[in-house]
Amino acid sequence: MVIKDDKAGRKASAGSKKHADTNSQNETASKENLHTLIAKQTLEDIEKLSENLRFAAVTGSKIGSSIAGMTKDYFEKHPKMDPLGLAPYTAEVTSKIASKPEQILDAQQKLWNGYAEIWTDMVKNGFNDNPVEDKRFNSPEWQSNIMFDMLRRTYLHTSNWLLDLVNSVDDVDDLTKRKASFFTQQMANAFSPANFLLTNPVALKEMYLSQGESVVRGMTNMLSDFQRGNGQLSLSQTDLDAFQLGKNIAITPGKVVYRGKLFELIQYIPTTEKVYDIPLLIFPPWINKYYVLDLREDNSMIKWLVSKGFTVFVVSWVNPTAELAEYGFEEYVDHGIREAIDAVQSLVKTKKVNCVGYCIGGTLLATAAAYMAQTGDERINSVTFFASQQDFIESGDLKIFTDDAAYKFIADEIDYGGGVLDAKVMTDTFNYLRSNDLIWSFVINNYLMGKTPKPFDLLFWNSDQTRMPKALHLFYLDKFYRNNDFAEGRLSIHGKKLDLKNVKFPVYMQASKEDHIAPYRSIFRGAKLFGGEVRMILAGSGHIAGVVNHPDANKYQHWLPKQNGDFPDSVDDWFNSLNEHKGSWWNDWNVWLGAHSGKKVKARNPGDNGNKIICDAPGTYVLMK
Repeated sequence: MVIKDDKAGRKASAGSKKHADTNSQNETASKENLHTLIAKQTLEDIEKLSENLRFAAVTGSKIGSSIAGMTKDYFEKHPKMDPLGLAPYTAEVTSKIASKPEQILDAQQKLWNGYAEIWTDMVKNGFNDNPVEDKRFNSPEWQSNIMFDMLRRTYLHTSNWLLDLVNSVDDVDDLTKRKASFFTQQMANAFSPANFLLTNPVALKEMYLSQGESVVRGMTNMLSDFQRGNGQLSLSQTDLDAFQLGKNIAITPGKVVYRGKLFELIQYIPTTEKVYDIPLLIFPPWINKYYVLDLREDNSMIKWLVSKGFTVFVVSWVNPTAELAEYGFEEYVDHGIREAIDAVQSLVKTKKVNCVGYCIGGTLLATAAAYMAQTGDERINSVTFFASQQDFIESGDLKIFTDDAAYKFIADEIDYGGGVLDAKVMTDTFNYLRSNDLIWSFVINNYLMGKTPKPFDLLFWNSDQTRMPKALHLFYLDKFYRNNDFAEGRLSIHGKKLDLKNVKFPVYMQASKEDHIAPYRSIFRGAKLFGGEVRMILAGSGHIAGVVNHPDANKYQHWLPKQNGDFPDSVDDWFNSLNEHKGSWWNDWNVWLGAHSGKKVKARNPGDNGNKIICDAPGTYVLMK
């Protein structure tokens, strides 16, 4: 028996009690509203708060010095304040509004009527404690204080009014309106009261609860992000140290069985005794890394496909350097699509290959398929497209970055990068398309609240972007987004004009209902270009979650056509003819793909028939920064 010192025991007990009392006090304080919390501040609390705010100010001065020291060269190379040319479009829309006095008067009346309704309601009923749909303001703190409630409500009314005013202009072209609307939306999002410490009651409450430590942590987080971005803000969206490729992300067992200049080819180890005879070759977008299809075990599409008896190959694109600056679409057709098909055929001794193309990888695959049809190459048995466009007339929000000013900005950025577009440019572009979710929510969490981002596999992947070679990217922007040459029959590869009507093999097209990058209306236009059987389905959610939706998750829904092909003339007629089903669309695809994959044969392993194994999946190209 061990007898403890009574004095030590009493001391330990007192310490535990003090810790428990502190936790209890913090828990009680966290339930109080901001006004009550401020009123209870003691002199000691205020002194501690002041000391932490002083320290935060010192950190802020370091941020200023860091920015000044590291961005001088950047701003010398990027002197324009409006590199995307948004201002002229906004000015044109503003002038159109100003030219219609009756419209201005009507708009002003709506603005003031809205304010009057808010103020009248607040005088009669006090603050509004009803739940709000906008998640920026769903904390009770926004409704429990009448000042912040008024600030929230007037901001939402003003920003909605301004966007409605811009979108109501009907005598400008579509691009002008979209760019003006985008600029207005970004300004409205940026000036949300939730984004500033003094107008965010949740952040203020955290400041008082932590006696200013949240502000110190926030400034430290911001300094780290500026330093990581070499003078530009590189916003942390997740814990970048929480994931390791091949360990807890990109986890499906496989081998790199081929390596070319543009890609590594991964063959996955089968988990069934029998597999379909025709192998499946996946081409992800080269703008991202392939492992969005192989994140965790419970959401990996690749692992699921292997479990269904498919021999799965995936192209892992190289992260290009200046050495590949002059590699364009023709090179990616030859040394990407066609070379990968050659490799799969050689490895499994098959005459036919089923292919998948995701997003821009699907655009390249469709281009290659049209070229192969022109040359009599019939090795593709079927193609599945995920969120992939062939016709760009009704393409998504990225189109606002393809006019002359934006095109020149991107070309200049590529020259500045030595022949490749820096990955950060594309990351920032995609983030601004959903700025409240992908920018401002993290500004609030990381800097105002002083919290560390949580580990999130999808956001880790989202931050792991790749560079773009000059010839490839500019060709893509010009020929597809700007001029729609592919859909309109003007695109040539190796001197052969392409026409998707010559593509006769079966096609499965997936679109997502809320996709803002590849809208289903745009994908519908592309589906009508093919010359063979096409099955087009609609998934719930957006560009990523609409694709990566494991059936076991029981999330979202999907809509299926009554039969393949024979599309209605209009996308609205097609949409209205769909039948809704719960959960993931993968099971429907599995049935379709199985029907186009031949008989079952003995499972094939990497290295069979003396084939060379280069290394374990996920390979080396995916690790390139």
